[in-house]
Amino acid sequence: MNEKKVLEIKNLYKNYGTRGFCTTVLRGIDLEILEHDFIAVMGPSGSGKTTLLNILSTIDTPTQGSVRLDGRDITRVSNKDLSKLRRDKIGFIFQDYNLLDTMTLEDNIALPLSLNGVSGKVCMEKTGELCRIFGLSEHRKKYPYQLSGGQKQRGAACRALITDPEIIFADEPTGALDSRSGKELLESLKKVNDSGRATILMVTHDAFSASYAKDVYILSDGQIQCRISKGADRKEFYDRIIDMQSSMGGDFS
Repeated sequence: MNEKKVLEIKNLYKNYGTRGFCTTVLRGIDLEILEHDFIAVMGPSGSGKTTLLNILSTIDTPTQGSVRLDGRDITRVSNKDLSKLRRDKIGFIFQDYNLLDTMTLEDNIALPLSLNGVSGKVCMEKTGELCRIFGLSEHRKKYPYQLSGGQKQRGAACRALITDPEIIFADEPTGALDSRSGKELLESLKKVNDSGRATILMVTHDAFSASYAKDVYILSDGQIQCRISKGADRKEFYDRIIDMQSSMGGDFS
């Protein structure tokens, strides 16, 4: 049985500047992301990983090439249709949480459903289920200022998942967390991915975070240089990621 293609990138280029002062950040990227994949993108500083994430998540546009999300080329749709794609097909996890301080955690999580006109009962049922998965049940009624950084980030992950999007984009999701909180978030993301609830693409500089993915793609000079696939043991996978980083040199930050 063939796996469903969630995201398909072909011959992707991104240039900045004008003729004579042009910088090419991405150079002919080809990538397929299948349903239930958990992919980490790594690379030295300036490799193009953030630019790639911005294009895939519709924040930026490519100079050349196509990006097909759920079979549709998102580089060729109207702004109205793009807004609908973001709302229905994409979930975002940012480094800085982006929770609303005036709303409780459960209201922050349910907000995307509420904005789509989903009934309060369904919103609370789905919120409760995700809070159980992410270990947040006892914190649902708290406001963001009453939560730790790890709790806020797990809440942000619940909010990204609440609409059952086609893909979750995570931009350095553990970057502002201590090691314990980061591990709790990664374990939760792995759990929802393993259960078939989420397809995830994560940009990270951290080999430990990347070791929770199923495949790691290393970018350098705007191109995919290699792919590392997980075996049976996460520690062995982590060691191979570290070895690849060491062989490439550069600052993976």
